[in-house]
Amino acid sequence: MAPQRNIGAGAEAELPEYAGHYRLESCLGSGGMGVVHLARSTSGMKLAVKVVHAEFARDPEFRGRFRQEVAAARRVSGAFTAPVVDADPEAERPWMATQFIPGPTLSEQVKRKGPMAAGQLRRLMAGLAEALRDIHRVGVVHRDLKPSNVLLAEDGPKLIDFGISRPKDSELRTETGKLIGTPPFMAPEQFRRPREVGPAADIFALGSVMVHAATGRGPFDSDSPYVVAYQVVHDEPDLTGVPDTLAPLVRRCLAKEPADRPTADELMRELRSVAASYDTQAFIPAQRGSEEGPAPALPGRAGPGVRRTVRSLLRRRVVLGAGAVGLALTGALASAALGGLPDPSGWFGGDGHAPREGNAPALTAASGSWAVRPAVGGSGMPQCAPGAGRLFCARPGVVFALSASDGRLLWRRPVATRAASGPPVVSGGVVQPYTDGGSRLAGLDPATGKDVWQRRLAAGTTVRYAGGTALLTGADGTVTGVDGATGVTRWRRAFPGQGMPSFVTFPGAPQGAAYTTRTSADGASTEVSAVDPRTGRVRWDARLRGWLKPFAAQGDGSVFFLAVDSGYGADEIVRYTPGTGATRRVALPAVLDGAHATVRGDVVYVLATGGSLDAVDMRSGKRLWHLETSVSRGSLPVVRGERVYFTASDGRLLAVDAREGRLIGQTPARLGAHADRVMSTPPAPVPVGSRVSGTAPDGTVFAVDGRSPATW
Repeated sequence: MAPQRNIGAGAEAELPEYAGHYRLESCLGSGGMGVVHLARSTSGMKLAVKVVHAEFARDPEFRGRFRQEVAAARRVSGAFTAPVVDADPEAERPWMATQFIPGPTLSEQVKRKGPMAAGQLRRLMAGLAEALRDIHRVGVVHRDLKPSNVLLAEDGPKLIDFGISRPKDSELRTETGKLIGTPPFMAPEQFRRPREVGPAADIFALGSVMVHAATGRGPFDSDSPYVVAYQVVHDEPDLTGVPDTLAPLVRRCLAKEPADRPTADELMRELRSVAASYDTQAFIPAQRGSEEGPAPALPGRAGPGVRRTVRSLLRRRVVLGAGAVGLALTGALASAALGGLPDPSGWFGGDGHAPREGNAPALTAASGSWAVRPAVGGSGMPQCAPGAGRLFCARPGVVFALSASDGRLLWRRPVATRAASGPPVVSGGVVQPYTDGGSRLAGLDPATGKDVWQRRLAAGTTVRYAGGTALLTGADGTVTGVDGATGVTRWRRAFPGQGMPSFVTFPGAPQGAAYTTRTSADGASTEVSAVDPRTGRVRWDARLRGWLKPFAAQGDGSVFFLAVDSGYGADEIVRYTPGTGATRRVALPAVLDGAHATVRGDVVYVLATGGSLDAVDMRSGKRLWHLETSVSRGSLPVVRGERVYFTASDGRLLAVDAREGRLIGQTPARLGAHADRVMSTPPAPVPVGSRVSGTAPDGTVFAVDGRSPATW
């Protein structure tokens, strides 16, 4: 590999040859923070690689901002962004590689082709609204939405450039001295109250972007950024040239007060009422046909616009296996030829059947897969745990049992708690719905769902389960151990110096040990205690360096932790073996936000917000492979055989080859009526025998054949 040449400020003509192991072929563009290059991976895949300018690479604060951009891009990586493939914020010249998306920016398109037609504007606004909906619901505010940060791909707009400041783009600064956007596309609060900027600022920017797309100028125009700032805060926008069907909605987006602007979800609903269907013309028709535009659809044939729309829906909503794509596309084109697009919800059955409500699951006998929706009403993904050939599941307000073999509803009963804080636990041979802050604890007969025992809980009590024991932590910090089989108190004690202990346990923990941690005020060290759940006795204590979060335990007593920084990003894996006192630390290749991890043998699998999945060998200290899955929020990964399984917040179950790091299968999404509500951590999949079960936001519980993920 050729060495990367260092380049100083003002010497960008001498381009580096490589970023990591990606060869940089040509310059795609340059901004105040860095240069974006066209690059190729060793397999030939085209990438867009951003390399930070040398002068900023020496600035620790800018390095921190670049780390934030990488983290934000990973969180929102998906249908409306360029997925992050790799990054190294700690390199001499920090860089980030994303999938290369062909297509001009909105700024380039308007400059070359002029303002967009009304139909294209509707489609652009709908795509950007959906993109903002997706990034806002994972906790990200773009803060710099503008035409040059919108790529016009064939299947819809893509947002790029997350969370990066550009000090050369404007003379304006906040009171902290850092730019927070680009003046013509900034909201009033970004000038008046920069510390209070939220999702509504992106909606304001969307309104400005739409005016630019419709007219070639902004709603507030001046050569001086100071005049623009004044106009944004005080003047009414100039919407001359914006189509009458969109102008009222654009005006609402440009409201001075954030509370007066619509949310991204409201925008999507209102756009549906503006037109029964969006214009199906591609953003860049000249790339796909003659200058006269796409040919009209002939009677009985699907025109190119319809074909593009079907392809767009497939790409945006679900990635299907090759066979399923063929079936779905064939059906879509047939339906289009008969006069309309198919209902996308019909593509989500996976096995050809929609999930049914009640105790009659949709079942495919050949593969043994099934899907059922046993809890009518409510919202949230059911959370399930296995036991005695059954799945015991909880959803807000209800707990139920299903046959693991065919999904039949065995019993269902209401529970008083409005929120399910975890799956039911089979402890001491009885089923215990997960209670956190509830007023009642009960043990249920696994065969009937009827009470075996129950006891009242004091207000503010939290409950965790370990080794057949329910651990009740009261508001005063006292812990009570309750026998899971009988509900009888086994022990009661305080843990000095621990405040209110919070316990965790893991499969494989010796004698079902429960672990509690206490981190020092400065985050420099963590004290870990292993507690015998049957007696309350502390088996061992250890003080370890760093802010540690336990995630797994093994039969030899080893406990695994993720070390996190002050921003809760994981930067290290730690294994502690109490028998010998040995500590093994392996640095992660990048700081991972929202990381969940599991271990099998010496290999740790880490899934982070944004969908990056890494396999790290604790013995060699090396990363074995890295995969970008484009899942915004994923569950705890589960390893069974040579597969890594995890659930996405849209209800997909994904399977990855544990040895090679390849995505080998995924089920369709099942969002349901509450698509705007997602769990911060989706429930983990549940392997039972040869099947793997998952759950979805629409209330579906399903099982698929774990031996053949490609058929999902």
